[in-house]
Amino acid sequence: MMMFLTVCIVLMLSAGLAMSDYPVLTQPEQVHLSYGGDATEMVVTWVTMSVCNSTVEYGLQTIDIESQGTMTKFMDGGDEKRVIYIHRATMTRLKPGQRYVYHVGSELGWSELFFFRALQEGADWSPRFGVYGDMGNKNARSLPRLQQETERGHFDAILHVGDFAYNLDTQNGRIGDAFMNQIQPIAAYIPYMTGVGNHEQAYNFSHYVNRFTMPGGSGDNMYYSFNVGPVHFIMYSSEHYIYQPTSLIAQQYAWLEKDLQEANKPENRASRPWIVMMCHRPMYCSDNDDVMHCNNTKNVIRVGLPSTPSYGPEELLYKYGVDLSFEAHEHTYERTWPVYNFKVCNGSYDEPYTNPTAPVHIVSGSPGCQEVPDKFYKQPKPFSAFRSSDYGYTHMTVYNKTHMYLEQISDDQNGQTIDKMMLIQEDHGPHTCGK
Repeated sequence: MMMFLTVCIVLMLSAGLAMSDYPVLTQPEQVHLSYGGDATEMVVTWVTMSVCNSTVEYGLQTIDIESQGTMTKFMDGGDEKRVIYIHRATMTRLKPGQRYVYHVGSELGWSELFFFRALQEGADWSPRFGVYGDMGNKNARSLPRLQQETERGHFDAILHVGDFAYNLDTQNGRIGDAFMNQIQPIAAYIPYMTGVGNHEQAYNFSHYVNRFTMPGGSGDNMYYSFNVGPVHFIMYSSEHYIYQPTSLIAQQYAWLEKDLQEANKPENRASRPWIVMMCHRPMYCSDNDDVMHCNNTKNVIRVGLPSTPSYGPEELLYKYGVDLSFEAHEHTYERTWPVYNFKVCNGSYDEPYTNPTAPVHIVSGSPGCQEVPDKFYKQPKPFSAFRSSDYGYTHMTVYNKTHMYLEQISDDQNGQTIDKMMLIQEDHGPHTCGK
């Protein structure tokens, strides 16, 4: 250990760093958890400003287990070529459902003490989520309420569907640092699961790819899937359709279809019947400032490319019986009726969300950023069931294999519920709208 300490000091001195800088530069910050898909494990990611060891110490009552991680040098693409060091470690042999304490760091500096509860295993429990996209470093209006709800134990995980900090790369990555520290009071205590958005595009999405640690899939956080309780979640990249070549779009599409085929095997659909897909940009919306997505029947996020094959995501949602799609990008909240190819496919007139025959879409992009909330077309689209320009975010509680509850929390209205919906599906599987 003394040899490692000596090496760290030599590296710092060779980089022109004064010894007086040494405690601060190796102090962990930006601590956040992510779920790797196994209830006996939790991944923790953090940042230091200089080279040091990557260690997480944890335990049930006291810190008595140690796990070594890895460190990655990350250089921002801006003119300063600024460097930070990103650390990752996995806490293993967790007892599902139990509360753990932990801290991260090295002999050169430790974080404060955090805690988390390992996720329960299996499908027979009722997980609770906070869902949103488009939260910035400035004007993050919903952040205090989200922190408060996290501290009160209201969530098992957060699902953030794109657009972080506005932007992670701004000021040579310093705004990214500030934002990651802003969300630490949430993300250091519950898994913070993320999807990529358009505001992560700089330097080929390098800040997003490097700062987060999501399970499997593409291996670079761009698309992946995981199970929690009775839900199979799929996070994929809408940004592939805007920024990436056809070859990468085809690669993601092939992965999506394979993942959905696996989720639809009889034994898997029986165990985890709910399938929830998430991406940043919406398939359906009615904001009047977004002609590309909200007033375009050829929206590339819905129908894919103007080519053959088109790699259109909506066809996959319909074919494999995806129950719910979460999106953001619009700085508003909007809930659709069950819809496919602009056709409303309600379960019935009186109970539209009971056994619907098409997916439901939720756009939740209004927790707050420096861009003000969007406006809607005056006349709602036929697929639109409810919409609001209030700042806020979404609660999702999956009660069991047939009942899922969603509600929209308004920060403008002091945490009031302004919309709610119980989605009931007693026969999960491929959709049948129009058949």
